[in-house]
Amino acid sequence: MSIQDIIEGKKQWRAHVARVKALPQDYQIVYKEIQKYLFKVGPVELTDGTGLLSGIIDLFEEGAASGKGVLEVTGRDVAAFCDDLIKDSKTYSDIFQESIDQEVNKAMKKVTDKTK
Repeated sequence: MSIQDIIEGKKQWRAHVARVKALPQDYQIVYKEIQKYLFKVGPVELTDGTGLLSGIIDLFEEGAASGKGVLEVTGRDVAAFCDDLIKDSKTYSDIFQESIDQEVNKAMKKVTDKTK
């Protein structure tokens, strides 16, 4: 990653934050909770810029522009809304599970090879 990439990433993030701050208060509150949730759950694509988060802001801007409350956009179960957004995304948890499975399989293979 070059210095230019880092600078560009910071510019994108600042623009992203400005969009969040322009949303109505109820949207900002829910957005911040969604962001916290997604950072904890860890879809891998979140580390690749702001694509998923920008998509959420797009959706929220449309909802706000049409006069909807934020929970009309997300539904009352915001965690389920988040899970639905990332259901086809690979998460860090998925990667960790795969690596554990590979390690167990390697170890079991060694044990079974020795007993033959």
